[in-house]
Amino acid sequence: MDAALFVIMAYLMGSVSFGILVCKAFGLPDPRTHGSGNPGATNVMRSGKKAAALLTLLGDAGKGWLAVWLAQRLGLSLTVVCVVAGGVFLGHVYPVFHGFKGGKGVATAAGALLALSPWLGSIVLGTWLLIFSIWRISSLAALVSAGLAPLFAAAIWGLEVRTATVVGLSLMLVWRHRSNIRKLLDGTETRFGKPGPGAAPPRS
Repeated sequence: MDAALFVIMAYLMGSVSFGILVCKAFGLPDPRTHGSGNPGATNVMRSGKKAAALLTLLGDAGKGWLAVWLAQRLGLSLTVVCVVAGGVFLGHVYPVFHGFKGGKGVATAAGALLALSPWLGSIVLGTWLLIFSIWRISSLAALVSAGLAPLFAAAIWGLEVRTATVVGLSLMLVWRHRSNIRKLLDGTETRFGKPGPGAAPPRS
């Protein structure tokens, strides 16, 4: 398969917003119309439907994993595989099917990393779970994981194209969480399940 065509397909795959589709299937409000306005699992969870949030999480992570896995199975070069990882991530963040207004990309990036390296993906996921279990703030867990992911990648692969890809994904994740960073710094980012008066909810 032509490499450019597969990258485009990966972007289109990423542009499928499972949060929007799952909420529609469950008869729930569009996640872009309430809470943080983010069509991700965290915001879908605010609907009170844990099954919907879980399906959103699995769908968003699954498309990241599937795109990269398929690229590897088709024998595409390592560079193309890494571009595919970036493509499916950008599709989620800037989806062509939804006016280029998508989610933060945490789950999709995690899925792509798991396909690139189960070891790296598991370490980054473990970092997220550890930080979240301590502070119960999903955005903080995402930011810490994004910050450490390039270091983990460098330890596994050294300075090569996969490490550069992880750096790019991490920088984009931090950029997408810039509003959360402001809230964390001024103390208004709330803990999961414990909304404070006047505090904005996590947006990851």
